[in-house]
Order: sequence, then structure tokens, then C-alpha cells
Amino acid sequence: MKRSTSIFAITAAALLGAALVQASVSVGKAAPEFKVKDTSGQEQSLSAYKGKFVVLEWTNPECPFVQKHYDTSNMQSTQKAAEAKGAVWLTVSSSAPDQGDYRKPSELAAWLKEKGATPTATLMDDDGKLGQAYGARTTPHMYVIDPQGTLVYAGAIDSKATARKEDVKSATNYVTAALDEAMAGKPVTKSTSEPYGCSIKY
Repeated sequence: MKRSTSIFAITAAALLGAALVQASVSVGKAAPEFKVKDTSGQEQSLSAYKGKFVVLEWTNPECPFVQKHYDTSNMQSTQKAAEAKGAVWLTVSSSAPDQGDYRKPSELAAWLKEKGATPTATLMDDDGKLGQAYGARTTPHMYVIDPQGTLVYAGAIDSKATARKEDVKSATNYVTAALDEAMAGKPVTKSTSEPYGCSIKY
């Protein structure tokens, strides 16, 4: 009886955790405000970038799906193209410090530098509050916020939900498409998609 009760409790806790994470904002609604320290110890907030497009990218260097996009420079090129158009790019780590895939601020910053990434800032969401506020579930998980603070895209980086690097070339980049349309004053055609990747370990 104790064993079955224990299993039930674990299952219930897991389902509750999943429900909390999935309690995300909706596209077309205001994106949640946040205040989180970056890898250099500086506080970053969404309101600090009011008037600009903001891209949020959840990452985990140990994840094969993240590696797919960084090893092919797809994430970096998407990032640099966005920044060239005036967008702010915030990379986010929501891995809990007690998880095996957690990287300290200096380690994460060094990895991104090694990969040639140039985010505006890299946020250390160690307590998971930022990730849970947005309903971030995977790495990568992408969000685009317009200058008025409205969420205009949420989901995968592209249309190929695999870890195969060769799939990058034939995929539709949803983040680039969302930014192009939103910056042109047009409705985002593909405003949501199912995120794919490794589960975030809160």
C-alpha cells in the first residue's frame, strides 16, 4: 500500500508540475514582466526594453536539439538577423542548480561566446519563475514580444522537430518569419507552434 501511495504521490506531483509550467501566457496577450539577473550579475527586465521587439530563447548546452541549432549556426544567424533589425535577444537558462545539466553563469557565458552567439543578455532563471510564467517547456522554446509588450509568437524555432542537423536547411524558421511580419506591421501568420526539444528541469 505504501508503495502504491508513493507512486501516486509522485505521479500527482509530476502532473501538478506540468500543469503549472503549461499555465503560460497566450499570444495576443501581454507578456509577463520579469526581473532576472544575467550571467554578469546585472538585473534584466522586460520593461527595460519597452518599445523594442524582444526574443526569448530557452537554452541548455547539453540538449541535442539545442546543439543542432548551435552547431549549424542556425540559432546564431537567427539571433544576429533579429538584432540587426533592432530586436533584443534574451537567452534564458531555467535549469535548476541541482540538475546535472546546469551550468554556472560564467560557464554558460563562455559556451555562448565559444559558439559565436551574441545575445543582448543571458538570463539565469535558477528558481524557474521566469520559465514558469511563460510556460517554457523545452530547450529551445522561443517567444517573440512586440514593442507594446504583447506576445506575438510562441513555440518552436522552426518546422522540423528533430535533432538532425541536416534538417535545418529545409526547415521554415518560425522566429524569423514572425519577426519579419510583425516588424512590417502585419499579423503573424504562424503565431503558435508546438515546441520541441529537451524538457526543462525546473
